[in-house]
Amino acid sequence: MKLDSSLLDTLTAQAKASPRLRMNLDLRNSPEDLSQRMLNALEPGTVLPIHRHRQSSETVVVLRGKVRWIYYDENGNVTDTFIVAPGSDLVGLSVPKGQWHSLECLESGTVILECKDGAYVPLGDEDVKDIRCGQ
Repeated sequence: MKLDSSLLDTLTAQAKASPRLRMNLDLRNSPEDLSQRMLNALEPGTVLPIHRHRQSSETVVVLRGKVRWIYYDENGNVTDTFIVAPGSDLVGLSVPKGQWHSLECLESGTVILECKDGAYVPLGDEDVKDIRCGQ
């Protein structure tokens, strides 16, 4: 599979048509592939909860568009923010295991590459804060 502009455009159109204003594309080789690799197309206004991944670090690279990446402490207080965009000083982040985080999509047509360790594990209630980013 080629990760070209046509693919990103298609994924962006699907995100724009989605009530959640985002759409992902699984990049694994098969359901038996225990990695987590995906493209996420995001549109401004998509609501992403503050969350953490206790079993995995997370690597995110912005392929196009722009996001505000936000880190939080255990109480939901902002501890750091980063503007991440291709062609800028910061094009991606490696998020430590257990770090509370979220992001805000700042530009239409934003697409990120997201990778995590191991097989997908749904987030539990203890891994999502009631406060939401992007509202």
